[in-house]
Amino acid sequence: MPVLELNADDQYLVASGDTPLFEIYESLPPGLQPPFPPLELPGGVGGLVERGGFGQTFFFPADVLGLTFETPSGRRIEAGGRVVKNVQGYDLVRPFVGSFGLLGRALEVVLRLRPARAAALWRLEGEPELRPRFVWWEGERRLAYHWGHPRELERAGFAPELEQEGGIDYRGLFPRGMGVGPAGPLRDDRFTWVDGGAPPAADETFMWLARALDGGTA
Repeated sequence: MPVLELNADDQYLVASGDTPLFEIYESLPPGLQPPFPPLELPGGVGGLVERGGFGQTFFFPADVLGLTFETPSGRRIEAGGRVVKNVQGYDLVRPFVGSFGLLGRALEVVLRLRPARAAALWRLEGEPELRPRFVWWEGERRLAYHWGHPRELERAGFAPELEQEGGIDYRGLFPRGMGVGPAGPLRDDRFTWVDGGAPPAADETFMWLARALDGGTA
């Protein structure tokens, strides 16, 4: 599915939940970056949001400005908006991000875009002065992605001889879907990602919210 709306001036993008991540990268003009590295992961942008992102070293939910999602019973719910400061009603965006489908599936997502003069994906060696915006492990290989000023990339550990070739398609690693488990081909600061693994356990307060949004008895 195509990107639905791109506003370069206000730095946001609207995409359907099944939009591939590579397609979002292809839709952006030079100088703007989405809040995820140039990787293709199962489920497109909707799956990314439902899992709470991938590899980021910043607070990913803050870069999801709004979304429309469908609860398990089919209720359609709109949350957030197209601006950074949105104070209308309850904040349902942050509980949804990282809910692993317990609140429903993302139909439409509004992502915040960030300005950047340079960006690079590379194999990270040592401990850089500045932590890259994205860090993850592929087996024993630690990869990083960062965007910003060229000098900022250098402080984050980038060197031209370490640069990778374009993006990486990881969908083949997860034919049954991307889940959480004790051992898998990828890991980041939050989870080890496995093929078909179950989502993390949710506490009763979160399940109360899920039931209430789904139209059941909380």
